[in-house]
Amino acid sequence: MDVKNFETMDPVMLMSIVNMKIRDEFGDLDNLVKYYGIDKEKLVARLANAGFDYLPEANQFR
Repeated sequence: MDVKNFETMDPVMLMSIVNMKIRDEFGDLDNLVKYYGIDKEKLVARLANAGFDYLPEANQFR
């Protein structure tokens, strides 16, 4: 699934997909947003509004 449509995706599904892609494909959030050409702050804010915070030490949203 493509995260380019993150603004309209279900936030729980989005969090799951982003965490999976960070873990399996990109290594960190910066590489993921760069690859897809999306605004990191908007992605983080979208997930924060749903109650998920990015934890850099864990390299995932929780």
